[in-house]
Amino acid sequence: MLKVLLVDDHLVVLKGLRFFLQTRPEIDIVGEAQDGEEALQKVEEFQPDIVLMDVIMPKMDGIEATKRIKADDPNVKVIILTSSSDKDHVLPAIRAGASGYQLKDVDPSLLEEAMIAVMGGETSLHPQVSNQLMTHVAKADEHDGRFHALTPRERDILKHITYGQSNREMAAELHITEKTVKTHMTSILGKMEVQDRTQAAIHALKHRWFET
Repeated sequence: MLKVLLVDDHLVVLKGLRFFLQTRPEIDIVGEAQDGEEALQKVEEFQPDIVLMDVIMPKMDGIEATKRIKADDPNVKVIILTSSSDKDHVLPAIRAGASGYQLKDVDPSLLEEAMIAVMGGETSLHPQVSNQLMTHVAKADEHDGRFHALTPRERDILKHITYGQSNREMAAELHITEKTVKTHMTSILGKMEVQDRTQAAIHALKHRWFET
């Protein structure tokens, strides 16, 4: 069962999320918080698997809260759930360690799928957020040799990973098999010295490999 913490400064949002999620047998809502500072306290108290985090909140915003949560316990997954797809929020959130970024208009069933995906080590991005990131062009950090260790195809795969695409979606778009995608993925993780695709995507964005 997934232990989930809800963080939003609007009570109506918290109640709506709880109303839907508490009906799912595999989800346990362990607590709620209305700002970033309270979120840190609740994470320490309840030790959730996933935090659904708003961005714009009083006292401490969701991006700073995400950064501190991931610093304290990298195993806690954070999915940003907000109304803004502005890149000034999206990129900092991913760099802070968020495993997903969803908008509040997301279908409830897709939100559940997003939580399952991030627990499996994948990223989960709302289509509008993916489109936002797809406008960015790969640009390597010259001081990071790991980018240069990747082949052109591996860089292409990594770029699509930052879009939140699944192996099947990448295979279809790149006209290759899912097995080939998985082979490239294994090579990418080894060269980047990371454990999963989420860490690979976060590293790429943190070092501005995919930024205009």
